[in-house]
Amino acid sequence: MENMVYAEELVKEFLVFRGFTNTLQAFVKELGTDIGKGFQVDKIIDLVFSIYIPKFQAENLIQLLRFFSNCFSSHETHLISVISELDISIIQYYIIHAIQAGRKDKVIELFDIHGTELLQKDQHWASWFAIPYIKAPQSEPKFRVYFSKEWSNALHLSLRNFLTKMFNGTRIPALMKISSERNMVSRLKGDIKQLNFKLAQLQVSLEEKETQLHQLRSSSLLATEVIVGTDSTSNPLPGSGEPTVFVPASSHVNCVSASAQAGEREPKHSEDIRPDDTQVSTSKISNHSGQNTENDAQREEEFPEVRVDFQETFLGHTSPISRCRFSATGDNVASASVDGTVRIWTYDSSAPTSRNATIYCGAEIMSLEWECKSDRLLLIGTADGGIKAWNVDAKRVVCDLSCTEAFPSVLDLKCSPVEPIFVSAAASRWPGLSDIGKLGYASLTVWNMRTWKAMTVLPLGEDPPPITSVCFNHNGKLLAAAATDGMIHMFDMSAGLQITGWPAHDSAISSVMFGSDETSIFTLGIDGKIFEWSLQNQGKVLWSSDCSRFCNLRSSSHYKHEMALDAYGRRLLVTSNSLRAPIYQVRGHAYGMRTLPHSASITTVDWHPTSPIFLTGSADHSVRVTSMV
Repeated sequence: MENMVYAEELVKEFLVFRGFTNTLQAFVKELGTDIGKGFQVDKIIDLVFSIYIPKFQAENLIQLLRFFSNCFSSHETHLISVISELDISIIQYYIIHAIQAGRKDKVIELFDIHGTELLQKDQHWASWFAIPYIKAPQSEPKFRVYFSKEWSNALHLSLRNFLTKMFNGTRIPALMKISSERNMVSRLKGDIKQLNFKLAQLQVSLEEKETQLHQLRSSSLLATEVIVGTDSTSNPLPGSGEPTVFVPASSHVNCVSASAQAGEREPKHSEDIRPDDTQVSTSKISNHSGQNTENDAQREEEFPEVRVDFQETFLGHTSPISRCRFSATGDNVASASVDGTVRIWTYDSSAPTSRNATIYCGAEIMSLEWECKSDRLLLIGTADGGIKAWNVDAKRVVCDLSCTEAFPSVLDLKCSPVEPIFVSAAASRWPGLSDIGKLGYASLTVWNMRTWKAMTVLPLGEDPPPITSVCFNHNGKLLAAAATDGMIHMFDMSAGLQITGWPAHDSAISSVMFGSDETSIFTLGIDGKIFEWSLQNQGKVLWSSDCSRFCNLRSSSHYKHEMALDAYGRRLLVTSNSLRAPIYQVRGHAYGMRTLPHSASITTVDWHPTSPIFLTGSADHSVRVTSMV
């Protein structure tokens, strides 16, 4: 019965909601008495034998017995007879206790008020009417047993056992099941989160094992090439005084072909050329050194395809996707297209669709951001300087803000994970398709989400370059901002001042985000370079990668690329000019994976906040939800 209090609170809430104030007052008054004591056996036993009987509260005792008779009236006939016998025994115990306490007047008072009722229930009460007038009733054979300690103890035990059995077998009202079901759902969600975490750990372990296997195969392939080279040097050319080092072109090709025919996908690394490989010709060495940059691209091309548990494709848009984001819980998805349309939908067929909606903004959508604490609000930034706040429950725009005319393009929006504020990054003019590094000036504005008014403008100096991406840390005290001049700016949000900054790229930065452990920060440049910077040792690069083959703004038809980090900070998903997007293993031995193909370039990405599920939006007008195995 631990859910009793929660059910009572639900009843109060409902009565207040309906305006039943009189009923609410009566309900609260009844709760104050609560003669049933919430069906807690120990409290009922104490009420009977420690309060009502010792204090001679006969009226309260009779009401309690009537209450339980009514509660159990729908049970089997033999149980009803047991209830009746217990009622009689408890009243007899009251009478015996009054006689022993020298309060025969309380016995007479009881018979005066309830005597007729008792006789109607059982004619055996007739002999008990004489007990107040007997000088020594404990000596009478008829009453002697009721004065014994054994009978008193047996009554205590019988009442306890009976109430325990009845309460455990009582059908729980549906209202009280709500709390149990809610607790069960919470436990299941916790179990799912733990299982997802264990799954991610197993996946990382599996990837490390696959990498080790991959390295062993590469070593085996290199050994085969060296053997071939050795065989060729054992037969010097005629007329030559020294053996000529020569490797036939077909030797390397044949080795790779044999491996490929065996189903192996072995990337070629520049590390394959070692100083002690003396049998390898200088022409081969120069060939490798000339192809170092091609090896990285080939390595990415040979990424294994991601293993998929399930995949859902949303086809509700009619133009290329510009942004897509999971909500704070991951239950809802918001996606936007370049025609100014935002769609809110869910990928789980079992989830309610009451929040699904289509929002027409009249301008290209450049940024989307969900409120961090719930799925209630969605912020939309447009190319005409507009910021709309959409309430998904009310299905309407609750606020329509406008940046100043000097900064018409809302490049990014980010909500604080703690405070009811958000930051908008706006540019002074529309970004060109190939000159993101030559935009106008920047404006970083902090907005209050309760009053929907601008609180302050963060200082960026004189004629600052545009800020393309912003990100809060876990407690909302720090804000990172990436600029088109390659700088990272760090702001103390409590003081509203810039506290540090450093040059991170030689080109404009397209995306920035904090690492999952809050000790590093990731940046993506328009040249396709990815860096993970240490926050504890400013300027130190912890990890880097080059995705220029996939992500090169200069050859892209979209104004900026973006990246997304999974909940565990191990995988980094990046938008792509090709049909597939790379997923890099951060600071891992494995190179990474690649997504299943769209039919056009991948323009926006996002990760689920807790699960190994990611979003990819494409220029083919589709948005996909992919769950990894």
